[in-house]
Amino acid sequence: MKIGFIGLGNMGAPMAANLAKKHDVIGFDTAAKPDGLTLADSAAAAAKDADVVITMLPNGNILRAVASEIHPVMKPGAIHLDCSTIDVESARAVAAQAEGRGLHAMDAPVSGGIGGATNGTLTFMAGGPDAAFATVKPLFDIMGQKAVHCGLAGNGQAAKICNNMILGVTMIATCEAFVLADKLGLDRQAMFDVVSTSSGASWSMTAYCPAPGIGPTSPADNDYKPGFAAELMLKDLNLAQMAAQAVDADTPMGHAARALYAQFVENENGAGRDFSAMLPRFEKRGRG
Repeated sequence: MKIGFIGLGNMGAPMAANLAKKHDVIGFDTAAKPDGLTLADSAAAAAKDADVVITMLPNGNILRAVASEIHPVMKPGAIHLDCSTIDVESARAVAAQAEGRGLHAMDAPVSGGIGGATNGTLTFMAGGPDAAFATVKPLFDIMGQKAVHCGLAGNGQAAKICNNMILGVTMIATCEAFVLADKLGLDRQAMFDVVSTSSGASWSMTAYCPAPGIGPTSPADNDYKPGFAAELMLKDLNLAQMAAQAVDADTPMGHAARALYAQFVENENGAGRDFSAMLPRFEKRGRG
């Protein structure tokens, strides 16, 4: 399969490198020039004659601009597979534009971070036609460990932002609970042993515990160097609130989580730290 890959940053480069082990991959990026990949001099050049064009881009506006450049040169029936995490409206607009040109489109944002991209263990949340999903499923199997077909165009993005809204809320609650436990004199290990096997258990507690030295190894054990950066969590919470506003959904906990991460990232030196660094943030604060 001939693949064009546009967007070779921290996530895109290792994803493209894994694909290049089994397929013909031509990449393009305005800044990154990773070793080991064949590079084109433009997005259009990477997309021309490709069976599948994968984009991994920062936001919806950039995706729309790139789509306008590549769709006119893609061969009929080719698939535009967008793995960016963007707003649902942009994902659906780009899909409609692709279909209007005789192409197929899928949005498939990922979960798993840079480690998952490098190790080929990402999870893909895909939206788009059944036939296109079947065609790109072997590529998902190379880049990741799981791909879930969530329905029509835009539903992949919807699944991603709903999942990460839950993640942001539960991480905040987990950090708050550890600090409350500290102040009540409850040992952190005892707290973990109870909660991780009780009704308060969540992925934030059992797999990504924000308390150093407790549970499986996590960024908390590496001075909160990011596995998933706080500013990326803020991006996803912003996308969730944009979507909630567009469809008139009441999401007070998601709204509160967005406000807390905005405060942390923009005013409390949270940028560049893992999103679980909310724990030391709460440790420094009292009720007032």
